[in-house]
Amino acid sequence: MRRLTRRQMMRLGAVGTGAAVLPVPWTAAARADSAAPPEVRAVDDLALWYDEPAGSDWLRALPVGAGHLGAMVFGNVGTERLQLNEDTLWAGGPYDPANPRGAEALPQIRQLVFDGQWEQAQALIDRTMLGRPAGELAYQPVGDLTLTLPGAAGASGYRRWLDLTTATTAVTYAADGVRFHREVIASAPDQVIVMRLTADTPGSISFTAAFTSPQSASTASPDGTTIALEGISGSMEGIAGSVRFLALARAVAEGGTVSGSGGTLRVSDADSVTLLVSIGTSYVDYRNVSGDHRSIAHRHLDAAQARTYEDLRGRHVADYQELFRRTTLDLGRTGAADQPTDVRIAQHSGTDDPQFSSLLFQYGRYLLISSSRPGTQPANLQGIWNDLMSPPWDSKYTLNANLPMNYWPADSTNLSECYEPVFDMIDDLAVAGARTAQVQYGARGWVTHHNTDGWRGTSVVDGAFWGMWQTGGAWLATLVWDHYRYTGDVDFLRAHYPAVKGAAQFFLDTLVEEPDRGWLVTNPSNSPELAHHPNASVCAGPTMDMQILRDLFDGCARAGEVLGVDAGFRAQVLAARERLAPTRIGSRGNVQEWLHDWTETEQFHRHISHLYGLHPSNQITRRGTPELFDAARRTLELRGDDGTGWSLAWKINYWARMEEGGRAHDLIRDLVTPDRLAPNMFDLHPPFQIDGNFGATSGIAEMLLHSHHGELHLLPALPPAWPDGSVEGLRGRGGYTVGAAWTAGRATRLSLTPDRDGAVKVRSRMFRGGYEVLDLTAGDPVQPEQTEPDLIGFAARQGHTYRANALEERRS
Repeated sequence: MRRLTRRQMMRLGAVGTGAAVLPVPWTAAARADSAAPPEVRAVDDLALWYDEPAGSDWLRALPVGAGHLGAMVFGNVGTERLQLNEDTLWAGGPYDPANPRGAEALPQIRQLVFDGQWEQAQALIDRTMLGRPAGELAYQPVGDLTLTLPGAAGASGYRRWLDLTTATTAVTYAADGVRFHREVIASAPDQVIVMRLTADTPGSISFTAAFTSPQSASTASPDGTTIALEGISGSMEGIAGSVRFLALARAVAEGGTVSGSGGTLRVSDADSVTLLVSIGTSYVDYRNVSGDHRSIAHRHLDAAQARTYEDLRGRHVADYQELFRRTTLDLGRTGAADQPTDVRIAQHSGTDDPQFSSLLFQYGRYLLISSSRPGTQPANLQGIWNDLMSPPWDSKYTLNANLPMNYWPADSTNLSECYEPVFDMIDDLAVAGARTAQVQYGARGWVTHHNTDGWRGTSVVDGAFWGMWQTGGAWLATLVWDHYRYTGDVDFLRAHYPAVKGAAQFFLDTLVEEPDRGWLVTNPSNSPELAHHPNASVCAGPTMDMQILRDLFDGCARAGEVLGVDAGFRAQVLAARERLAPTRIGSRGNVQEWLHDWTETEQFHRHISHLYGLHPSNQITRRGTPELFDAARRTLELRGDDGTGWSLAWKINYWARMEEGGRAHDLIRDLVTPDRLAPNMFDLHPPFQIDGNFGATSGIAEMLLHSHHGELHLLPALPPAWPDGSVEGLRGRGGYTVGAAWTAGRATRLSLTPDRDGAVKVRSRMFRGGYEVLDLTAGDPVQPEQTEPDLIGFAARQGHTYRANALEERRS
């Protein structure tokens, strides 16, 4: 199932949800008298756990990551496999995809689109606008480190788990009267993967270890305690592989002996062993692969060896928990949590298991912390975890849904530092995309289409049907202003404003007038991956484009105002914004997906791109645009609840914005099935796509807090399935850290701490009854203004914590 090529995946993506959903042949049966391991109960069940090894199934292995470095840990008894990744190991090398035939053909393409000759327009795009090459390049694996361990026969008492509170995987079992224990961490502070092997009987640790790789690579033994894997990334699309890499593994033993030769490491009769793994690549940035990969690998390995395991682990846990502990979610526990994680997934649809929603929420945060840190690449389509040379969709960055989805929970769940790689990528794309804009459109500014890769490809790829979408870079640029709304960081805004301005400049140069109504529209473009007529997706002014550009132009203008720059440019942007085609309601009461009231060729298509204005944007809101809000609900009803994993995750966010917690929770149940989650909780399109994990985390956050409409709305979509619970540390736009507690579905406590002085509006059903508001920092009561039955406002002071309590005797 997982070895489909990119071209096969594109064909599946073109023929609708039903054909794209492949069978996932896994299930799990409940265990009688099962109980969660004490190590799992000790962390309030915030762990994935299993009573069986992963075997050879990659989707049962457990992920660890340190931003640059990733490993899948299989936890087998007789062998242990670490499948290794490094986030800059991409096929090919630097390339310029811009197609100089594009600008000359553009007027004819636009006329064909306006004349309704869509297939002819697509054919001309395929001849003149596709990048060179016409496909982008794949993210690739480093290889495997495999340990062979004797004495596995008759093992008993097997358990393995991934502790989300410490980002640690562990395996324990008994064999021949000895209890063995292994744990693995990926340390961001020390940039090494560390395995610790111990036993309750001295002299019991023996194994051999060796590297293998699907890359063009060789193995060696630099010294008696170290093995090495050195190679170069694969070629693809006619571009020679150019990223050189070196992986090193070193054993540090207490007791026993360590020796090595010929690329094999041997440990005999040790009391305990610390196995250190480092990886360096020659990738400097998307234009430069001349880095010293050997020096990087050796530097990290030697520095790690100078520390004890306790020190390495302590530094790792402290670094990780500084991020992870910021946000907590307690939804209660039932006996369902006493089953292994794969069993919980298999039976979730028919079981009361609210804690699994907490686990799913925190697993997404864990994966984001593990795959995206300042200075790394952004999390790609699989985060950083990939074992294939040609993974599905190349495991790159799909901009018409997947990359933005990956980062929806970054700000809302208090992980803003993890967002930094995206903004670094935007700055790269602003440079790479400037050439594509000039060569293919004759335009200023910059453009990126529906995909990019480690080399920052910006042209049209994969064919006009999928790739002729101009607004990938525009969507990314909108993230800058939204992030600023959370942080208020003016230095950040100043640093990235040029990229926002450049994205807006491109559309000032390329928007064209729709001949019948005079609106400004994109042409050519598409509503992502959906045909409006048989075999034709290319069109002018699809609704998603217009919504994205409204956000882009608004954010650009407001950023310029905050920074006190570009008054004349702001005026141009705002004037163009007023001429964009509006979001319209169609004959079925739905939001129109295109300029014309066409009926989609696939009613249940996975993309619902024309509801971008509902989420992640705020152009369609319950109280601000009630007619469009009702049309958005009708759109969701017409599209249906079924879909791929990431599509279901987006729908959770949609229904959360609809303030319909029951519907949102129904979609969580639809997501938590063997069809949509792997045994290791990776989201399945299928196959694996990590955006569904991140989208689910975002959706759960949206069920608990809205901040997109100029107010903090607490518990806006609380489902009946979560009657009692609490959340702390969510973040709201405007710079607020927020918490809440509820009993029997009613809020009992709300709290907020602002990052800056200013008026705040808070909406909650609590305010329909008796309540009090306290400034806990000053020790004073607050007298808010109540402007609606469920909306209050007051002046908040930076750093003060405010709490609203429900008064039982006055509650109604």
